Amino acid sequence: MPYDHLLKQGRMKEYTATSSEVQQLLKVAVRDLNAAAHNLDGAPDWAYTMAYNAILQVSRALMLYSGYRPRGSDQHATVVEFVKEALGAAHENQTYLFDQMRRKRHRVIYEVAGLISKNEAEQAITFSKEFVKQITAMITKQVDLGI
Repeated sequence: MPYDHLLKQGRMKEYTATSSEVQQLLKVAVRDLNAAAHNLDGAPDWAYTMAYNAILQVSRALMLYSGYRPRGSDQHATVVEFVKEALGAAHENQTYLFDQMRRKRHRVIYEVAGLISKNEAEQAITFSKEFVKQITAMITKQVDLGI
């Protein structure tokens, strides 16, 4: 069974989401991408964090769409692991970057202010836009989000 280890470890559970729940997460991802772009000049740390959150929300949408929901502690890591398995080896670089952003975002939020440069935040936003488009297309079969 796919994702068997995550289910056995209690890190996620089977869940039947409504299309409204999935759509809401997709909207949050687009909202966060727009907010990231608007905060780039004045707050690159926050722009980076919002770009990461866009990836997290679209990934959660993919989980719900696939019939699962994260649970317990370390939900961000669970979502990354789920996406890694769901997308497979063809998307290994993307899931690696997602996980690296997760780790760095943790440091930005809880440990070190001013860690992210404007250039790094720009790169994160660019990556996030592509990731959100790609996952949204998998879920909705459309690509143009206007982002």
